[in-house]
Amino acid sequence: DESQAIAKAYDAACTPDFFFFDEKLDLIYRGQMDDSRPGNNKDVTGEDLIIAFENLLLGEPQEEIQRPSMGCNIKWK
Repeated sequence: DESQAIAKAYDAACTPDFFFFDEKLDLIYRGQMDDSRPGNNKDVTGEDLIIAFENLLLGEPQEEIQRPSMGCNIKWK
């Protein structure tokens, strides 16, 4: 997204910032990948993304509390 148009359209805040859309292109998940962070000794599992994807496939509602991504803020042009 060299022009940053997509990031701006979705109000992305940092990298990485994950967005999942359903078949109607409705946003169903926006949040972190998992609880791992540099230096916190937690394994990278992708757990939050996996749960969101499994809920989508099973037709289950998404978790109401979606923890925001943590990362480097986007340097807007």
